[in-house]
Amino acid sequence: MEALPTNEGDPGSTSSSTSGAEAAAEPHTVTIYDVARAAGVGIATVSRALRGSAPVADATRAKILRVVDELGFRPSHLGTSLAEKRHAAAGIVFPDLSGPYYAEVVMGHEEAASRLGRSVLIQGTNGRTDPIAAARDLAGRVDGLVVLGRTVPDALVEEILAQGVPVVLLARPSVGNADSLRVDNLTAARALGEHLGTHHFAQVRFLGSPDSSHDVAERWAGIFQGLARSATRLDLTPCNLDEESGTRVARAVLAGPDRPDALVCANDEIALGAIVAAEEAGLTVGVDIAITGWDDIMAARHARPGLTTVRQPMRLLGAHAAEVLDERISRTRTTPRHEILPAELVVRSSCGSHPQGDRR
Repeated sequence: MEALPTNEGDPGSTSSSTSGAEAAAEPHTVTIYDVARAAGVGIATVSRALRGSAPVADATRAKILRVVDELGFRPSHLGTSLAEKRHAAAGIVFPDLSGPYYAEVVMGHEEAASRLGRSVLIQGTNGRTDPIAAARDLAGRVDGLVVLGRTVPDALVEEILAQGVPVVLLARPSVGNADSLRVDNLTAARALGEHLGTHHFAQVRFLGSPDSSHDVAERWAGIFQGLARSATRLDLTPCNLDEESGTRVARAVLAGPDRPDALVCANDEIALGAIVAAEEAGLTVGVDIAITGWDDIMAARHARPGLTTVRQPMRLLGAHAAEVLDERISRTRTTPRHEILPAELVVRSSCGSHPQGDRR
């Protein structure tokens, strides 16, 4: 055997011998590669066995777990993600965080994703010069994508699905092989319409834009159906889903010659803005005019008078989206799920007391 060179006679090299001994004495950090080598399998098989992300033979899994225990291996999310050629992150695309609805959904999604061991990349489309390109770029950097509302067109959803990236759609109709989750707007809106019918209002005005949102379209249709058996006239005035628009549109409606008895708002933000407009006009909400909202955000519960609204499970919607997406990313499920979550009518004093006869 060839002798290893020594540093004898070279005083300038004595430190290299010492540092080599110290390096040899340092404890070795066990990696996923060590486990794979000892178990005689690939690192992807080790990762799948530890994560339960795909079927692994019982004998193989038992062998891998035995090696993991013997070597004292502690897996990291990064290592297993690299082994499976994943990003260990999910993405969510939504309009923006300026409204409480979107904030609640995103927070619910992030909390659930964190419990599942995934980080979340969030992307708002409002104000972007090319939101389609931004969403396409995000889809290439995550293991799966949640799309809230109509922030991206169906064609891009189909494109992302074709690239093998799982997609969960929130508050919009299903597309291709994507999972979809939405709230039962129609049933809850019908219940609200029926409730308003008991007040015998002569005229109700809906503030919202059904053409811009699938959710708003269902709310408009449900209110129409709920009022169908009453003599109440139902009209529509387009309005964006923010408080400023609610104040501006309601101000114009209330100043007109044909003032309605009630304003049914597509969300709570519009309703809160409408309350401001009513107070400016010298009207008492719940007495001179009825106002209702949708979502049951915190401000709706603490408004005076309390806002009659429809409570939808915003945080649950985001959290459930994270769970559904995780199933597709980990391949524990390959077929799409289409779920509808219930909403609940919450009656407070902003629509007035129940009269026995005609309100007027």
